[in-house]
Amino acid sequence: MGTTKRERQRAARLEKTAAEIEAAKRAKAKRTALRIVIAAVVVLAILFGVSELMGNDDDDAETSPDDATETTAPATTEPVDENGIDGSDGSGEFAYGTTPCPPATGADEPTLSFDDGFEQCIDPARTYTATFTTSEGDVVVELDTATTPGTTNNFVALARNRYYDSTELFRTDPGIGIIQGGSPHSNDPSDQGPGYSLPDEGGVFEFSPDGQGTGPFTYAPGQLIMARSGGPDGAGAQFFFSVDENVTQLDSQGTYVTFGSVTEGLDVLEAIMALHEDDPTSPLGGGPSRPVTVETVTITES
Repeated sequence: MGTTKRERQRAARLEKTAAEIEAAKRAKAKRTALRIVIAAVVVLAILFGVSELMGNDDDDAETSPDDATETTAPATTEPVDENGIDGSDGSGEFAYGTTPCPPATGADEPTLSFDDGFEQCIDPARTYTATFTTSEGDVVVELDTATTPGTTNNFVALARNRYYDSTELFRTDPGIGIIQGGSPHSNDPSDQGPGYSLPDEGGVFEFSPDGQGTGPFTYAPGQLIMARSGGPDGAGAQFFFSVDENVTQLDSQGTYVTFGSVTEGLDVLEAIMALHEDDPTSPLGGGPSRPVTVETVTITES
């Protein structure tokens, strides 16, 4: 009888010990899991802090127009003229091309491809105004013939060739306050462009071997600005409007050539920006919720 009692007591002690061991294992597992969670949080916090300090690569690159981050720069993948155009030394000097000027009254039919840039078609001493007639209203821009006569000459010649007729303002980006257009072949930033590239103009440009650059321009609401690809002489025909103060985020680059100031229609641009709709599939973030068309660009000379 005594033996049976001792056996029951021994069994109870063993059961208690086993339970204590199991409880200790569970407590250890919980502590280990907690340490893993804490370590993961610390690592993520460190990585986030580094990314904030370094910035998003797309913010400074022309991915692109040209460069779907919220601060992707306005880029274009228009091809660079393989024959080269003077100005790639970064001096900001402009060299005109050999394509004849269109009629001042405008061409009869649109021309979308050219073998070279244009001859000098404008008189820098005169005043040139571009009126964008869009499906949302008119935007009037006084073009800059003093600082950027070559870029202005290019835009005037393209507009008179009806290059921009019936094209879309395909990109809106509230993150950097811009509206982009000027792609008649595809109505997106991958447009093949007019067939040539423009020399950088308006100051000194410097580029690293990977195409990242700094230039002389700063940005404010109500400007007409050339989009570009990476590297020297990267503009062709695509342009963008600056709509609000967010565009100052591009000041650190300064390579987008400003060649006009909006004198009427900033409210139209603000209304177009209000149509913005995010597009998670787009590398540029999105565009208007309905098509916004540039019906014509009319050049006035005085």
